[in-house]
Amino acid sequence: MYDTILLPTDGSEAAADAAAHAFSHARRYGATVHVLSVVELSSGLGTADRDDEQLQQLRDERAAAANDLIEGIDSDAVDAQSVVEVGSPARVITDYAARVGADLTIMSTHARSGAGRFLFGSITERVIQDSDTPVLAVQRQ
Repeated sequence: MYDTILLPTDGSEAAADAAAHAFSHARRYGATVHVLSVVELSSGLGTADRDDEQLQQLRDERAAAANDLIEGIDSDAVDAQSVVEVGSPARVITDYAARVGADLTIMSTHARSGAGRFLFGSITERVIQDSDTPVLAVQRQ
C-alpha cells in the first residue's frame, strides 16, 4: 500500500511521536522513510544575511537532528534516509513529497488553536491543504 513515506521533522518531541507512526507504517508495508528537515528562511533570516558557513552550520545541525531521529527509533528493519532542504517549510514539504513520489506524509501537529494558530500558523495545515499526497497528522498528547 505504501512504498515511500515522508516524515518532515523540526526536531521536536512531537516530531518524534510522528516518527514512531512513520516507522511503524514503514515496517508494516515495507516502505522507505524519507526524513526531511527544513532550514527555514522565512523567519526574516534570508540568505543575504548569512554567509555560506552559517547556512552550512544550520544544514549540519538539521541533518544531525534527522539522523538522531532515525537512530532513536528501532529502524533496523526499515530503509530510512535523511535529507535537509532550505526554504519555506510547507512548500518544501509538498514539493519534496511530489518529487520522491511519496505515498503518505506523516507529520506532527502542535494542535494550536485560537490566537496561537493565528499568530504562528500551521505548517501541517498548509501541507494538508496544498499536498497531493495523503497526510497523517499526529497530535502530541
